[in-house]
Order: sequence, then C-alpha cells, then structure tokens
Amino acid sequence: MKLWNNTIILEFLLLGISEEPELQPFLFGLFLSMYLVTVLGNLLIILATISDSHLHTPMYFFLSNLSLVDICFVSTTVPKMLVNIQTHSKVITYAGCITQMCFFLLFVGLDNFLLTVMAYDRFVAICHPLHYAVIMNPRLCGLLVLASWIMGVLNSLLQSLMVLPLPFCTHMEIPHFFCEINQVVYLACSDTFVNDMVMYFAVALLGGGPLTGILYSYSKIVSSIRAISSAQGKYKVFSTCASHLSVVSLFYGTCLGVYLSSAATHNSHTSATASVMYTVVTPMLNPFIYSLRNKDIKGTMKRFFRECP
Repeated sequence: MKLWNNTIILEFLLLGISEEPELQPFLFGLFLSMYLVTVLGNLLIILATISDSHLHTPMYFFLSNLSLVDICFVSTTVPKMLVNIQTHSKVITYAGCITQMCFFLLFVGLDNFLLTVMAYDRFVAICHPLHYAVIMNPRLCGLLVLASWIMGVLNSLLQSLMVLPLPFCTHMEIPHFFCEINQVVYLACSDTFVNDMVMYFAVALLGGGPLTGILYSYSKIVSSIRAISSAQGKYKVFSTCASHLSVVSLFYGTCLGVYLSSAATHNSHTSATASVMYTVVTPMLNPFIYSLRNKDIKGTMKRFFRECP
C-alpha cells in the first residue's frame, strides 16, 4: 500500500462480498441484472407519474422523488463493484472512497426522510380527507422534499468531513463492496471517539426520529381505519397505504436485519452480504411493490407501453 508520511492514503481495497474467484462471474451477472432492473423499474415509475396527469398528486410526487433517489442510491455503490469484478481489481482511490461514502450517506438519508414524508401524506389523506387538498398543497410538498434534501446533505457532509482529518496507517482493506463509513473509520489509526459519537447520534436522531414519525402516523391511520364500520370500507382505505407500508417494512426490516446480523456474528463479510438487502434489493423491489399493488400505476404503465411504437 502506498503511503505518504504514513498518513496520506492513496487507495483502499474493497474486498467485496466474496473473494472466491469462481464466484466472481456469478456475482457480476447477479448485480448487473439487479442494477438494470432497479434503474429501469424506477425510471418507469418516474415516467408514469410525469406522463399521466391523473398521477400529478402529492403521493405520486413523493413516489417519483423516491424512485429518483433509489436510482442514485444503487448507482453510488453497484457500478464500482461491477467495474472491480470485471477488471479483477479491488482498488478504490482515497478520494473515490470518501466521495462514495458521502453520496451513500446522502441517499440512504433521503430514502429515510422521503418514506417519513410519504407516511405523513397517507396520515393526512386518511385521517383528514376533507382537508387533504388544502394541507398537502404543492408548496408544502415542495418544502418537504427540499427539507429532506437539506437534512440529507448536512448529515452527509458532516460525517464525511469528519473522516478527512483521520490518519490511516497500513491495514487498508475494507471487507465490504463499498466504502461504508463504519468500516472506513474503523481503519483509522487514531482515536475515533468523536466520529463514533457523531455516527451514533446521527443514527438515533435521523434514523430513530423518522421511524418514530412513521409509527405515529400509522398508529393514527390504524385508529381511523378501525372506526370505519364496513369491512369493505376498511379494506379500501387500507389499500391506499398498503404499498407504502410494504416498502417501509422492507427498508427498516432489512436495515435492522443488517445491524442484528453484524452484531451477532461480528463477521464483516456476513454484514456486507446482509447489507445487499437494503442497498440493492430494496430499491429494486420498490417499483414492483408500487406498480403491482396500485391500479393507477398499472393502468398508466399499460397505456404507456401501448402507445410506444
């Protein structure tokens, strides 16, 4: 490993999910397929919401933003992994690692915030239907998305900039397929107490806060649904938030699964494999969940493909 004065690192090594040579072609094909499906599926959601005036509502506005973020999310990590597999290289430059880490923090935070905003949208739609159009006006929707971006950028910049002063010594191998901030900070050869505290605080505030908001929104939604007398009415109301609830369960469930698996096994490769669930699989499944469970999206998709030459 090349070093300047034992502090300036030129490159890191991403060990990936597996170091077995015979598995590399399979991993390349698998991740390339998932990446293409993710990009195509989310692009179709965006095109559907833009092309159909019936989908110009707050719910689909937030959904199109979530799809855009998911495309950027997977594009932050998967292409570099594919390039490394194809070139039989594990190298990522120091600047590239910090940049990847910064954008990863940004987009995972945006996913978190947008899911919270979408939960609030469903709360207003179900609990205050008569005032929905007034409350969820275009100005508020734009401000909610803008606030999500601002908080995501500030969190990403803060944590990334705090990594820059850290000195790195010799062992520069990251047992992951991307530069996860925990793994990078762990490699530093100086005291990282402040970095650790900032990471824990960010997880508690920017992870626990939105999750609490989502749980509160759905507690109110469940109370409103229970007050409906007919079973058909309950099903109709619940169906309007079923897709979002599925996505929320998938995102937070996989994040919690990664945390528990890494805490239980203390195996970095196991943690890297588990993290595929929320970094790649969840963005890939989101368009399918929304399109298969939403007749408006399905109808727009059918018309879109019929009109294609």
